[in-house]
Amino acid sequence: MAGVDHLATERSKARFDVEEMKVVWAGSRHTLELSDRISRLVASDPAFRKDNRAMLSRKDLFKNTLRKATYAWKRIIELRLSEEEASKLRFYVDEPAFTDLHWGMFVPAIKGQGTEEQQQKWLPLAYKMQIIGCYAQTELGHGSNVQGLETTATFDPQTDEFIIHSPTLTSSKWWPGGLGKVSTHAIVYGRLITAGQDYGVHGFIVQLRSLDDHLPLPGITVGDIGMKFGSGAYNTMDNGVLRFDHVRIPRDQMLMRVSQVTREGKFVQSNVPRQLVYGTMVYVRQTIVADASCALSRAVCIATRYSAVRRQFGSQNGGVETQVIDYKTQQSRLFPLLASAYAFRFVGEWLKWLYTDVTQRLQANDFSTLPEAHACTAGLKSLTTTATADGIEECRKLCGGHGYLCSSGLPELFAVYVPACTYEGDNIVLLLQVARFLMKTVSQLGSGKQPVGTTAYMGRVEHLMQCRSTVQKADDWLKPSVILEAFEARSTRMSVARAQNLAKFANPEEGFLELSADLVEAAVAHCQLIVVSKFIEKLQQDIPGKGVKEQLENLCNIYALFILHKHVGDFLSTGCITPKQASLANDQLRSLYSQVRPNAIALVDAFNYTDHYLGSVLGRYDGNVYPKLYEEAWKDPLNDSVVPDGYGEYIRPLLKQQLHNARL
Repeated sequence: MAGVDHLATERSKARFDVEEMKVVWAGSRHTLELSDRISRLVASDPAFRKDNRAMLSRKDLFKNTLRKATYAWKRIIELRLSEEEASKLRFYVDEPAFTDLHWGMFVPAIKGQGTEEQQQKWLPLAYKMQIIGCYAQTELGHGSNVQGLETTATFDPQTDEFIIHSPTLTSSKWWPGGLGKVSTHAIVYGRLITAGQDYGVHGFIVQLRSLDDHLPLPGITVGDIGMKFGSGAYNTMDNGVLRFDHVRIPRDQMLMRVSQVTREGKFVQSNVPRQLVYGTMVYVRQTIVADASCALSRAVCIATRYSAVRRQFGSQNGGVETQVIDYKTQQSRLFPLLASAYAFRFVGEWLKWLYTDVTQRLQANDFSTLPEAHACTAGLKSLTTTATADGIEECRKLCGGHGYLCSSGLPELFAVYVPACTYEGDNIVLLLQVARFLMKTVSQLGSGKQPVGTTAYMGRVEHLMQCRSTVQKADDWLKPSVILEAFEARSTRMSVARAQNLAKFANPEEGFLELSADLVEAAVAHCQLIVVSKFIEKLQQDIPGKGVKEQLENLCNIYALFILHKHVGDFLSTGCITPKQASLANDQLRSLYSQVRPNAIALVDAFNYTDHYLGSVLGRYDGNVYPKLYEEAWKDPLNDSVVPDGYGEYIRPLLKQQLHNARL
């Protein structure tokens, strides 16, 4: 049935203006228009087809990615796309490629850490893609502990060069995307040694391959590290291994914005503050939080649409069965993920603002908010990526057996997304950084130094340590002030309790290691408070469109009360709420699920994803799932022949009891 919308009835139930919600999700009318135009451009171009990725061999998959990335660049030039449009095009092509690292890490590193002269030399080449760069920091033996990197960069004053060297097996660069087969250049991080002294880890621009025949330059061993988790997925990327055998580079290829080595080999700090590097980190982590909302919303869109299409049980007298989305067990798993997608979207928007604010302050030599901004972005990167990876997998389960098919789009989405829990900071290591910052904040509370930014609530420590929730009936839990106070009290009490336990140790470092699991819990509580408070702040803005704000209020309350329900032990054990109040929160949550139910399909339509971008038979806009699943099955290479390859050698001898004829 071509052109029939099987979800039309669902869409007609919506109690809000979907077009206005699309603007809220996109962030502005401009972004919505741009995203819509570019996503349709990609979807309508057969060159960007991606439904066969899971069936390709690694070599074919990789070559296909090279073709797409190069074709995308050709289109960017032909259509004279702006930087914003080009970045959206790469986003909607939806395939990890060397270009991600070139634009996302190599170019920003030169912009952030290179001098004016270095930027003038390297950026024009990078912008035209006359060189292709990657970011070679992680090694076989060290990832999170950047200070433990072993690659060396030793200055030779005789020739005015650095000698880049891999002294051990574990010093091999390992994991950088784009490195394995494509990059011509890399920002290589290594220990700067001059006049026999080690000055710690610095960045260097190193050419890896000839610009004529792409062969590795003398002294360089480079290749791909092998297949990764999942089919298709991140295997489109050439994550690489790289070793140096005394490779010489000119002195001016050290990134010298923050520190330099002079012609004589003297190490000097420039007048540019070291803290600028943190600005780049805040930026990268802000984009990761924004990506989390995109990945989670995709999974939620697929699971929500399929839950409305799928019917199971509940048939009365031969009538239709019940839509799966009408079961409370489905709603209580799905709707909190829908709410989380919106919550992460808004905290991502706020982080964009924070990045701008931090950058302006850094330029004015104001570093006062930096430790807090750093801790906050680290924590939110950890919280959102963990929740998103878990959420995508939950969405797969919400789709039952069919969710396990590659054509559902969910296995590949999960496999592509899950490394985000590790790259740019392992999620547990990041939470420990947040915990350190919280312990420092608590220790300074008595000194009159007021906590800033997202820790400002700790300034009301006396009140928060003894306040009691005023909730008496279920709908009291809909008051933002009630929710905020419960979350602030939980976070404050958990942090203070950890600090008190730490104080019992003679050696604070020993205490930190011993209590690290408890400290991580306090960090999570603080980060969840940030997400809740930023969602509430978003709702204080003027949000136009019939019923739009009301739906967002429901989602905000679902997010907050779901977290409260999930971590009810924290709230009860710290005495923020009573068991009765916890029970009322649960009653309110159930009632909120019923309010979201008629709007669920429209709320995922507001993400405005094309079927091409979703890449899911289950998540199709028109809900025409079953005929398409059937059609998709026949495309598998196994179905190219009716009798399988191998019948003559193995199956026939087995059936005919002639195993001596089998080619074993």
